[in-house]
Amino acid sequence: MAGNVDVVDRTFALHADPVAIADCLGELFALMRSCEAAIGAMLVGVEQRGVMELFGYRSVSRFLEHLVDLPRQAAEVLVKRARQLQPGLALDGTSIPALAPEVAVVARAGRLSNPMIDTIVGVLRDTPLEHRERVEQDLLGFAADAGHKQVAVLGARILAHLHPDGQPPQDAEPARPDRELSLRRKRSGVWELHGRFDDETGTRASAVLDALAQRRSTDEGPDLRSPLERYGDAFSDAIDLAANSPELPMQAGERTHVMVAISLDDLKTGIGKALLGDTGTISAAEARLHACDCMIIPAVLGSHSEPLDVGRLRRLVPPGIRRALYLRDRGCAFPGCHRPPRHCQGHHIRHWSEGGPTELGNLVLMCAHHHRLLHRSGWEVRIAADGLPEFLPPTWLDRRRKPRRNNLHEPLPFAA
Repeated sequence: MAGNVDVVDRTFALHADPVAIADCLGELFALMRSCEAAIGAMLVGVEQRGVMELFGYRSVSRFLEHLVDLPRQAAEVLVKRARQLQPGLALDGTSIPALAPEVAVVARAGRLSNPMIDTIVGVLRDTPLEHRERVEQDLLGFAADAGHKQVAVLGARILAHLHPDGQPPQDAEPARPDRELSLRRKRSGVWELHGRFDDETGTRASAVLDALAQRRSTDEGPDLRSPLERYGDAFSDAIDLAANSPELPMQAGERTHVMVAISLDDLKTGIGKALLGDTGTISAAEARLHACDCMIIPAVLGSHSEPLDVGRLRRLVPPGIRRALYLRDRGCAFPGCHRPPRHCQGHHIRHWSEGGPTELGNLVLMCAHHHRLLHRSGWEVRIAADGLPEFLPPTWLDRRRKPRRNNLHEPLPFAA
């Protein structure tokens, strides 16, 4: 282990390098998961032998509640999970095979999280008996290099292949509208939003924000944002989607837009500030991020900021290349991200302000969250030999920096 368990504490985290910290945490979690799997197996044995006969309690959950001060609900979840991994007993005392015996072996080794176990077990429960062993092996093999959300997507595809079905859409009668909204900017640069809506509008807004505010626990690690932060980011994403809609009304003969003004030198260095709209400001680094995929109007200003020459408007990622990106990446290309193409921006692998060309081999489709992550983290992206994007994780996550790809998006049905 990276350090003795007795001395692995805050001091270790303050002084060790990122790789050692990540290794230590991984080993500690593996130990914890292995112990939990062993506890679950023992509790199933106690249950089958008879907890009443052994300890005088009516259920294992009540027994644990008094033995180790474990809440009854948590104990019930633990035992329920373990029952799926261990052989059962019929009324005549004969053994019933476990639903997921191979999952039990891997779980006992500490290599599966509880969400991963629940995901695989949920798929196997709906899998016909004759396919269950093969499906379990496929899911476990995939789980070695993926998170539980990606395994859930693969499981859903397997079940859809084994049980093709669908549900007809349901239409709802619209409610009578009753809506009010105010949006104002404070001197600090913070905007305040207040409003009231009818039930139908509120429900639709809630559904949109709920979808956009899901936790993004992808390959870069867990999502540590608070609920308020996630819904704030979701509102920003919803505004981006609306602003990019071709059905948005024109203003003064132009598509709705926000002007960002910055000098070319500041854009290249990422140091300084940019003018946002009429009165706001953003950092040059933030402007650099937006410059990956935007409309550019070059302008020459005089010593008193008077316009001397204004060039023609041009889009950095033209429609043809954007359509090619949609077809190639099928959505955000970051490993584990499910965002579709309409939620994404074109990112220049070699930055445009540094001479990077606006061509398919230098572009990758990314959602706003992972676009920002790439600009500020140790993740790197490149185009592989087969023409598809792949991401190199930071060394603290994988010291080998093994390339990763996103396999959540459905490939084109007619692709080779």
